[in-house]
Amino acid sequence: MGAQRHPGNWRQVGTAAALLSAFFLGLTPIFGKMAIVRGMPPLGVAAWRTVLATLLLYAVLRWRRPRWLYIHPLGLAGCLLAGFINGTGSLFYYSALGRIDASLGQLLYSLYPVFVGLWLWLDNQTPGPVTWLRLALALPAVYLLTAGGGRGPVDWVGVGMMLVASALYALHLPVNQRVLYEAPAPTVTLYTLAAMSAVVVVAYAWQGPWLVPVEPRIGGPVLALTLVTFLSRLTLFMGVKRLGGMQTALLGLGELLVTVAFAHWWLGESLTPRQWLGAALLLVVMLLGRWDRSTGPPKPGRGGWLRWLEPPSLAA
Repeated sequence: MGAQRHPGNWRQVGTAAALLSAFFLGLTPIFGKMAIVRGMPPLGVAAWRTVLATLLLYAVLRWRRPRWLYIHPLGLAGCLLAGFINGTGSLFYYSALGRIDASLGQLLYSLYPVFVGLWLWLDNQTPGPVTWLRLALALPAVYLLTAGGGRGPVDWVGVGMMLVASALYALHLPVNQRVLYEAPAPTVTLYTLAAMSAVVVVAYAWQGPWLVPVEPRIGGPVLALTLVTFLSRLTLFMGVKRLGGMQTALLGLGELLVTVAFAHWWLGESLTPRQWLGAALLLVVMLLGRWDRSTGPPKPGRGGWLRWLEPPSLAA
C-alpha cells in the first residue's frame, strides 16, 4: 500500500497554498497598473507576463522535475481549455485595467467566487451551507473594501470587461480541478500557462505594434508581474488540488487585503473606516474555513458537464 495522506495536513497545505496565491495575486493589479501607466499597452502586459512566466516554469521543471513534463492526453486537453478560457479572461482583465481604477477593478474581479459557485453547481458539485455563508459574507466585504475608491464617472465598458474577466477566471478553476485529480499542480500550471500564452500573444500581435519592455521603468513592473504570476499560478493549483475550486476562491479573496495594503504603502492611499469593516468581514470569511466541512476536492466520478476530463479509471 502507498503512503496515506493525512486529511488535516492535506488541508493545511492547501490552505497555505491558497493564501500564498492570494498574496501574489494581490500584487498583480499593482504591477500591472504600474506598467500600463508607464507606457506598456494593456495587451502587451498580458502577453509578456504570461510568456515569461511560462518559460520560467518550463526551465524550472526541466531542471528539477523533468518527469512532471508528462501529462495524459485528457489532462492536456483540459489544460488547453482552461488556458484558452483564462487567457481570454486576462485580455479582458488588462484591457479593463487600462480603463478603470485598480480598486474598482479588484471589486469587480473579486466577485469570481460567485461565478465559481455557479460553474461548480452546473458541474454537480454543490457547495455546503458554511460555504454559502462565507460567500454571503464575502460579497459585502468586497464591496466595503473597495467602495469609494474611484474618481470621476464610471467607465461601463471597463466594468463589463472586468466582469467578463472574473467569470472566465472562475470557469477555468473547475476545469483545472478535474485535471488535478491525476496530474501534479506544476504540470497543470505549465500547460495552462502555455495555452494562455498562445491566446494573449496572438491577440497582442493582432493589435500591434510589438513593444519589447527593455526600458527599466517599464521592464521592472513587467518582470515583477512575471514573478508574481509564476508564483501565484503554482500556489493556486496546489490549493485547488487540495481544497477544491470554491474554497481556494474564497481564500483567494485575501488578495484584496494585499492590494489595499500595497496601494497604501506604494501609492499613498489610506483605508477608510468602511474599508476596515470590509477587511474585518473578509477575515471572518477566511477563519470560517476551519468549520467548512465541504473543504476538500470533490470526489471524481460524480458526473457533471466536465466529467469528460477525468481519466477512464476515475470516471468509471
